[in-house]
Amino acid sequence: MNTEGERMYKLAEKLFPICRSITGEGVVKTLSIISDCITAEMTIHHVPSGTQVFDWTVPKEWKIRQAYIEDENNHRIIDFEKNNLHVIGYSLPVDKWVDLDELKEYIYTQKDQPDVIPYVTSYYKERIGFCMSENQKNSLKEGKYHMYVDSELFDGSLTYGEVVIKGRTQDEILFSTYVCHPSMADNECSGPSLAAELINYVSKRDNRYTYRFVFIPETIGSITYLSRNLEYLKEHVKAGFVLSCVGDDREYSVIESKYADTLADKVLKNILSYHAPQYKTYSFLQRGSDERQYNAVGVELPVVAFCRSKYGEYPEYHTSADDMTLVSEKGFQGSFDVMTQVIEALEHNYYYRINIICEPQLGKRGLYPTISQKGSYDAIMALRDFIAYADGKNDLIDISNIINVPVRELCTIADQLDNGGMLDKKR
Repeated sequence: MNTEGERMYKLAEKLFPICRSITGEGVVKTLSIISDCITAEMTIHHVPSGTQVFDWTVPKEWKIRQAYIEDENNHRIIDFEKNNLHVIGYSLPVDKWVDLDELKEYIYTQKDQPDVIPYVTSYYKERIGFCMSENQKNSLKEGKYHMYVDSELFDGSLTYGEVVIKGRTQDEILFSTYVCHPSMADNECSGPSLAAELINYVSKRDNRYTYRFVFIPETIGSITYLSRNLEYLKEHVKAGFVLSCVGDDREYSVIESKYADTLADKVLKNILSYHAPQYKTYSFLQRGSDERQYNAVGVELPVVAFCRSKYGEYPEYHTSADDMTLVSEKGFQGSFDVMTQVIEALEHNYYYRINIICEPQLGKRGLYPTISQKGSYDAIMALRDFIAYADGKNDLIDISNIINVPVRELCTIADQLDNGGMLDKKR
């Protein structure tokens, strides 16, 4: 049987070739592929172009069929079919012969990384543009070049997907990821692949929380989603996580909420402190993905971002070097393990109070050694410490932080004491 890491890697491979943007067929195809890989139903929403969403307007839909630059010998210098990063996102159509100097006015490169093709977009200002490596641009010879883009902007819609898995309560955990970047593996394909596997994981559990997964275009998608669901989310979401750049096998990263004081901050940092103590913490001042919108004034949802290599911080980011060699089954598996531990911690995270005065008699309940000898108590210190701090003032994550025992171990202890009728718990 395939591991979760293998399944996520294979899904990312399927998603990688697709030319996605903030609207259009690429998003629709991506959501269709994800829907086929999950065990819960995805609802697809289409929001028409021109719809007002807070201070923004849903843009026109972009469709691209073909694009290239060729020289006078009909040799294609770049070809959209070979790499969809060669055209800037939302480029207008063009069919024009130009000389080299004029051609260079339409070419975008990453000068500090001369071997890569950059990812460039122009969603809200109409322009024509191509992308190539700086080295390729510098190698172009004098002459005439044919610029060709077969694209169109038209009144269509913005599309996003949503999966809601009902729990025993209406309290919700939100997972958000985006589906709007073209062929980049870690920055685009990894987040949706992790979210899909988490859907399958949550679907098998008996959950206290309701879990909401949204697959949206970055920025305009989250703004659109919030414009349609804000009041409900503010009432019900207790913790939320933006998933992005989670497929490589470098260090883990947390981008905090605005004041770093939410349940999402607390649980993710706790899990990472045991799973990967060298993880990196970034303040909200270093934000960059949809955690911006979820923490915006007037929204203020308890949402953090989770990455391995943080977007914008690794050299392959937003370039053609962010390919399938950058991600791995091991990297995916590590991210899955972190987020499933987060889910388990949240599911067990109550304020606990032992309901017996003084220490409970654990021996008669089979929870304590019946022989008293030096060293015989070491194995049950976590149990004793849990009981000492289960005074109704601390939730499970607080107790874990106080006694320095991973939440996953305390989950077992809490279940033992709860099954023995020794615990009162409240949300």
